Amino acid sequence: MATEHTSIQTTCFHCGEDCGNHPIEAYDKHFCCEGCKSVYEILNNTGMCDYYTISQNPGNNQKIIVRENKFAFLDDESVQKALTVFKDNNQTHVTFYLPHMHCSSCLWLIENLHRLNKHIISSKVNFSRKEADIVFNQNHTSMRKVAELLTSIGYEPYISLQNLNQLKPRINYAKIYKLGVAGFCFANIMMLSFPEYLGIDDKDYNLTYWFRYLSLLLSMPVVFYSATEFYNSAFKSLKHKYLNIDTPIVLAIWVTFIRSIIEIVTNTGSGYLDSMSGIVFFMLVGRILQDKTYEQLNFDRDYTAYFPIAVSRIKNNKEETVTLPNIQLNDTLLIHHSELIPADGILTKGKALIDYSFVTGESMPVEIQMGEMIYAGGKQLGSNIELLVIKEVAQSYLTKLWNRSAFKKTEHKNEHSFVDALSRYFTYIVFAIATIAAVYWQFHNPEKLWQAVTAVLIVACPCALLLSNTFTNGAIIRSLGRNNFYLRNANTIETIAKVNYIVFDKTGTLTTGRYDQIEYDGIPLSQTLKEKLATLTAQSTHPLSKSIVQWLQVSGNRKIDGYKEIPGKGIEGMVEDEWLTVGTQEFVLKQNEVIDNTSTVYLGVEGKLVGKFIFKNAYRPGLRSLAKQLQKKYPLAVLSGDNAGEKNFLQSLLGFHSVTLFHQKPNDKLQFIEQLQNKGYTVMMIGDGLNDAGALQQANVGIAVSENSNNFTPASDVIIDATQLHRLPAFIQLAKANKKIIFIAFAVSILYNIIGLYFAVQGVLSPLIAAVLMPASTISIVLITYGLSNLYAKQLKLQ
Repeated sequence: MATEHTSIQTTCFHCGEDCGNHPIEAYDKHFCCEGCKSVYEILNNTGMCDYYTISQNPGNNQKIIVRENKFAFLDDESVQKALTVFKDNNQTHVTFYLPHMHCSSCLWLIENLHRLNKHIISSKVNFSRKEADIVFNQNHTSMRKVAELLTSIGYEPYISLQNLNQLKPRINYAKIYKLGVAGFCFANIMMLSFPEYLGIDDKDYNLTYWFRYLSLLLSMPVVFYSATEFYNSAFKSLKHKYLNIDTPIVLAIWVTFIRSIIEIVTNTGSGYLDSMSGIVFFMLVGRILQDKTYEQLNFDRDYTAYFPIAVSRIKNNKEETVTLPNIQLNDTLLIHHSELIPADGILTKGKALIDYSFVTGESMPVEIQMGEMIYAGGKQLGSNIELLVIKEVAQSYLTKLWNRSAFKKTEHKNEHSFVDALSRYFTYIVFAIATIAAVYWQFHNPEKLWQAVTAVLIVACPCALLLSNTFTNGAIIRSLGRNNFYLRNANTIETIAKVNYIVFDKTGTLTTGRYDQIEYDGIPLSQTLKEKLATLTAQSTHPLSKSIVQWLQVSGNRKIDGYKEIPGKGIEGMVEDEWLTVGTQEFVLKQNEVIDNTSTVYLGVEGKLVGKFIFKNAYRPGLRSLAKQLQKKYPLAVLSGDNAGEKNFLQSLLGFHSVTLFHQKPNDKLQFIEQLQNKGYTVMMIGDGLNDAGALQQANVGIAVSENSNNFTPASDVIIDATQLHRLPAFIQLAKANKKIIFIAFAVSILYNIIGLYFAVQGVLSPLIAAVLMPASTISIVLITYGLSNLYAKQLKLQ
């Protein structure tokens, strides 16, 4: 039978979390922990309590106290150099990633760091990237002190080994420069063309002559610089004997340019330089907007993004900080609570309770005894331990697992955008029309043949298709991004729309990875027994013991003697007048343990079984609704490295036709995805840890679930915030709408093409008609794509 508890909730003034039964009272306010109270004191003492007026309870929970000297590695010159963006004699610029930034109060506080430390010159926040660009005077403060200040107010910087290993990304201004040049030339060519559009007196004809040559001069940077963006793509496709959408566009640009030169030089016309430069300009706008939407996230991540920059090493009986690349064989590392194991080693001191869920997917921590191996990638959940390094970081199990060839992204052959196929058929039709026009004028009026053929190639340029594609992709990606569903690139949209099989990881994906649901089955616990049990379990650092203490919600201040903990078995001790044992069935009842796939802890009093605690994973909110929607349209599967304790629940949730496999190793997951693909399925894999990396890479669409979208996730095609997982069906529907919107926009552009072709095949296409059709077509396409994209997003409640 289960025991229920009721309590009056008191909200923490700083972070808004429940303060429990014993809130900390200070300054006529309630706080859930000393950490939250300390942050309030810092802000109150410096007159910065406006922080709390911008948003209600804006702070981050401070129950986890950061250990002293955690940022000692920032005193290392090599580390400082790797993190420094700019430095001179008086100031240093550094960019810190602050994952806990979440609201306008955070932005205000971080941009006012100079009020907390006068040696900080400025602090500017890039809220979308959760980064702060901080400038400080290194002669009076240090990078370490800046990091410690941020941590003290609840915004601990996330600094990983990847910061040391990778080159600082340079902003690619090439497209922006090309856009600027195209825009400048387009605007001026249009201005120079207006007199001719509107008619000009014979006496000013010489002015028109010079305007034409000036327009030709302005068009050259567009053709030979701005349009190179399309030349490169077209050349690569032709090199692989494939016709993509950029190939006919390049043809149209050059036909327009050559015909314009001939008309200007022979003084027979002004050409179509305004239309050509405008097309290049608008196509570049579309591509830049599309690129901007996903440049803020790093999808190509590896284990170094998860590892810290430095750890503590014991040398000559002294603790020192060492960066990971400098860890050597036979070094003794000191691993603190919640720190990651950076290299394979042997436990030499302390009690190791290792969480390997990131590597294996198994949610239960593993107890390691002295002399046993600890593998890189595990996280120490107990108190400080020491380990002897037997493999360098580069040779550790985790590194080898990541670097396996099976974990490298493989390109799915013969996957091309439907836009490329559409443009290919469109190009064939255009060539056919041009050929027919050429044959006709060859027999009726050969003088018009050249004009008719070139006019057809100019007016029927598939630029409208490209514009509809890029602008629609950009709008869809931004709508998804606003809902914390981030795509690697635009091609991912089409692949998502094709998915017909969905595979989930369990731990950390469908579940939070925590055992938040506890059921007690047994004799009702009296208040006295609860206090005795709380006293015993409070002595252990095991997560399940801590969960029991939290579940009991009583103070454990009873006298305890003879406390003993047996790794992997349980704990026992004399609490006042009763002998209590807590642990496995074998440990409590002194009999052979029955194989049990559930996570169960037994309670014994004086050698008799009193009851048992059954721990269940906490599943993410909205999961039942998600499963109900998906199982109607897709076959589903769950691959878990965990035990099969919740198999029946998962099958009832996802449908009894779903596949549920447990005790799955990383390679097992990868092979399962391969088998589905060999059967012709387009597979979407959704996971979170390194144990899912191979499957995420192999899947047609790999979605990495992250508690924080910019924190560590394995390499993937999509990053989704864990809180948004229940909206996956809506995201898929919006991706499917992408193709419909492009077809609608393209159909509208065809109407303009028909009008243009009507004049073109007659050989009477004037610059004025071209100048009217081009902007009208472009503006209508932009309006249609943005309008329909936003309409679909609104219908799916993603706006």
